Amino acid sequence: MTDSLPLIVVSSGEPAGIGPDICLALAARAFPTRLAVLGDPGLFAERAAALGIAVDVHARSYAAEIGPHAPGSLEVLPIELRAPVTPGTLDATNAAYVLDMLREGTELCTSGEARALVTAPVQKSVIAKAGFKFTGHTEFLAELTGAAHPVMLLTGKAARVALVTTHLPLADVPKAIDRATLESVLRITHADLQRRFRIDRPRMLVLGLNPHAGESGTLGTEEIAVIEPTVRKLAAEGLGVLGPVSADTAFTPESLERCDVVVAMFHDQGLPALKALSFGEIVNVTLAGTGRAVPKSLFAAVDLALALA
Repeated sequence: MTDSLPLIVVSSGEPAGIGPDICLALAARAFPTRLAVLGDPGLFAERAAALGIAVDVHARSYAAEIGPHAPGSLEVLPIELRAPVTPGTLDATNAAYVLDMLREGTELCTSGEARALVTAPVQKSVIAKAGFKFTGHTEFLAELTGAAHPVMLLTGKAARVALVTTHLPLADVPKAIDRATLESVLRITHADLQRRFRIDRPRMLVLGLNPHAGESGTLGTEEIAVIEPTVRKLAAEGLGVLGPVSADTAFTPESLERCDVVVAMFHDQGLPALKALSFGEIVNVTLAGTGRAVPKSLFAAVDLALALA
């Protein structure tokens, strides 16, 4: 029965980017769920025609109208573009369109109509150019839902990485890391690995902030003042947490085998290693409107959303 299948909604991201292309690719694959893409139906029809993709685009007014996903068709919950789109040409006029998709997807999830929201890539600079405060999906969705402390967790076949800080200038990172913040990130990560990923006793490997994890204070004191005491506190409570360890050895195969998640202090400490290990399963960077956009990471995101839902 349709009612027994969860609804997964996908925001199609920057309309001039690869988002519409990879969303169209969803129609080529079977998913055991109800699946709907948020965006302008005309945009998908135009892009499909330009790319030579045979797909039936069905605009639906309400989430309840979405049936089981069928290969060859794309169910769309309409959001109207603000301006015409040329693939590869950014237009700040459509920034509001991008944010409206995220708002609608969030509302569908919080109302219980949808079980998960998957997001295609956006272009932060064009959203900022339009005058909107937007540093990333994580922060924007947290604001919409009133989440006190969002944690960004990225997952691939090779590893998982959680971030203590997300989209911050590197100069602002040290003062953004304190004991309360780190403890919150570790507790949230631990709880969600248990609840969402069904890992009974999560093993968390915590990186140091400085090279060689501070090397006993000679290369920085954040490990001694913040990270070590927090790790000891949670370990004493029985949580599987180890660290701080040097980031330059944390992503070896032997190290990753001994943990379920690596907790990095800042964005570019954890993500370059993760993407080197699992590129294509996490994120894809390519041109839009050429037919060469690779949808593998979007497929993986929908599969994970369904598993977590």
